[in-house]
Amino acid sequence: MQLSFDDLFSIGIGPSSSHTVGPMRAAHRVLCDVDAAGRLGEVVRVRVDLYGSLGSTGRGHHSDRAVLLGLLGEQPETIDPARVEPTLRAVLADRRIALLGRHPIDLDPASDVILHRRRALPQHPNGMRFRCYAAGGRLLAERVMFSIGGGFVVDATEADGAPSEPDPDAPHPFGTAAELLAICEEQGLSIAQVVLANETAARSREEVRDGVLRVWRVMQECVRNGFETDGRLPGGLNVLRRAPLLHRQLTVDPPDNLTDMDWIIAYALAVNEENAAGGRVVTAPTNGAAGVIPAVLHYYRNDMPGADDDGVVRFLLTATAVGAIIKTTASISGAEVGCQGEVGSACAMAAAGLAAVMGGTPRQVENAAEIGMEHNLGLTCDPVGGLVQVPCIERNAIAAVKAVAAARTAMHFDGTHLVSLDTVIKTMRDTGRDMLTKYKETSRGGLAVNVTEC
Repeated sequence: MQLSFDDLFSIGIGPSSSHTVGPMRAAHRVLCDVDAAGRLGEVVRVRVDLYGSLGSTGRGHHSDRAVLLGLLGEQPETIDPARVEPTLRAVLADRRIALLGRHPIDLDPASDVILHRRRALPQHPNGMRFRCYAAGGRLLAERVMFSIGGGFVVDATEADGAPSEPDPDAPHPFGTAAELLAICEEQGLSIAQVVLANETAARSREEVRDGVLRVWRVMQECVRNGFETDGRLPGGLNVLRRAPLLHRQLTVDPPDNLTDMDWIIAYALAVNEENAAGGRVVTAPTNGAAGVIPAVLHYYRNDMPGADDDGVVRFLLTATAVGAIIKTTASISGAEVGCQGEVGSACAMAAAGLAAVMGGTPRQVENAAEIGMEHNLGLTCDPVGGLVQVPCIERNAIAAVKAVAAARTAMHFDGTHLVSLDTVIKTMRDTGRDMLTKYKETSRGGLAVNVTEC
C-alpha cells in the first residue's frame, strides 16, 4: 500500500499512539466486527490481555484505559479529552460497561483487562488478545491484534503477511527514497508534487488541501493549549509543565539574547506536555514524537519570510513521503526499534519539510532527511515510570532544533552526499533489531531504571 498523509498524520489523544490510540482502535474494531456478525447482543463478558511493551508500560501509557474507551465505542479522532476521566470513573465505580455504547455487561478491569509485564507475542512487541464470551462461558469470538506504531493496528494475519509494497494504482508509486528521487527527476516534480499526485488519485486536490490544513489547525490548537495550561503532569513523577512558563518569558519579558531556537523549544514542549496530559494531538508520525514537526512548522509559519498556507501544505506533504518510506521499509514503533524510530523519524520528516519550503531540490530535501535520521541512530526508548514524560518531552524539543539544523546544513550544498536516506533507514532498522528489549519501551533499562536510583 502507498501510505497517505492521513496514515502518518492522524488526530487522536495522548499519551501514546501505539499504547493509547492503537489499543482504543483495536478494541473498537473487534467489537464492530462482532456487531457486524450480529453477535454483540450475545456477549456477556469481554477479556483483554495486553502483552510485551503494552504489558510493561501499559499503565503509564493508559493502554488499559484506552481499551475500555474503545469497548465503549469511542474513537481517537472524535473522543472529547475532557470526557475521558468522568467516563472511566463511572466504568470503574459500577464495574459495568456499555459495549459500543449500547450493550451493557459486567466488567471488572482488574480481572478482565490483564497486563502481562513479562510475556510477549511472537509477531510484534505490542500484542493484544480479545475474547468475547456468551452465557455459560462459551467463546463467541477471539482476535489477536497488534499496535505497530503511529496508531496503526493490524490483526495476526496481517502481521504475518508480506511487507507493504507501493500501491500500483498510485500514479507515482515509490517504496524507497531512491525510487522517489528517480520519479522527481524523470517527471520534473518536487517531492510534495509526487505525494499530491498520489493523494489526488482517490480524492480532489481541494480535499487534500483541506485535510492537511485541518491537521495544521489541530497542531496550532495543541500548542495554544500547551501554552495556556499550568500545573503538573499526571502520573506520579510530578513533572512541571514548563511550556507556559517559557511562553510567558518569551512574550512578556523576552531576554536580550532571544533566538528562534527558544521558540522552537517552546512549541515542542507545549505539544508534548499536552500529549503527556492526555490532550488532543496529531500523531506525527507518533504521539511520543508529536512535538517535532509542529515545532518546526510553527517556526516556518511564524518566523520565515514569505511563509503561507501553501507552504504548510508543501511542508507536510514532503514530510509524508519521508515518513511513508520509513514506515514501510523499517519502523516508527518505539517498542520495535527504540526512540530512533519515533523521534528520529519525526526529525527526518521535519527536516525534509523545512528544506522543501526553503526551496530545496529533491536531493537537498532527501539529504536533510538523511541528516535528521542519521544523528538519531541508536536512540533508545526508556520512559521513566512508563510515562511519556521523561526524557520524551525534552527529547522532542532537542530533535526539533536538530531538524532545523539538518535542513539548513543540507541547503548549503547541492544534495550530493555519501550516505543515502535509504541506507540510514536500513541502519536504523538493523540497529533496532540488535537493540536489547529493555531499551525498547519496556521501562526496564536506561533512564527508566537509573533515574530512580539517583
